Amino acid sequence: MSVELTGTYLTLEDGRPAVRFSRTYDQPPTRVWQFVTDPDELVRWFPSRAEFDPRPGATITFSGDPNMPESTGRIIAADAPRRLSFEWGDEELRFDIEETEGGRTRFTLTDVLGAEDTASRNAAGWEVCLAALDATVRGEPVAGPHAGAGAPWKAFYEGYVAAGVPSGAAVPGLD
Repeated sequence: MSVELTGTYLTLEDGRPAVRFSRTYDQPPTRVWQFVTDPDELVRWFPSRAEFDPRPGATITFSGDPNMPESTGRIIAADAPRRLSFEWGDEELRFDIEETEGGRTRFTLTDVLGAEDTASRNAAGWEVCLAALDATVRGEPVAGPHAGAGAPWKAFYEGYVAAGVPSGAAVPGLD
């Protein structure tokens, strides 16, 4: 199965590895902000249910991911409706929302990795999750990010590995 890779592997200015994805939606920034901050919207595409108050320093609680135990993190930055970042395990997730021409919104997700060898694994996971977000934004019903065997995670993973993106980390649920 051939898939289109939409993520970019990069090294941030501070030397940390990251994967980054960008989408443009026909929604205003305030609506895209809801997809990122409303737990009932977020659970439709994000790997875990996330409960939090979007203010710096607040605790965020993650639950419901079949591949990870319940955990907590901390909100690092929140500037509605433009920016949210938080700790998720040993990673930092950054969501940047920018209004573009015609009332459209550019949405950028940056996953600042805890380890370089997680890049291909995480990028493949975000491809599946962002496909669920894309469908949600279009108003289509989605089964969530854990869509079962029909989700092309493995094809995305193999694509990123073939593209030379660092790999080798354990894959929850498979290793």
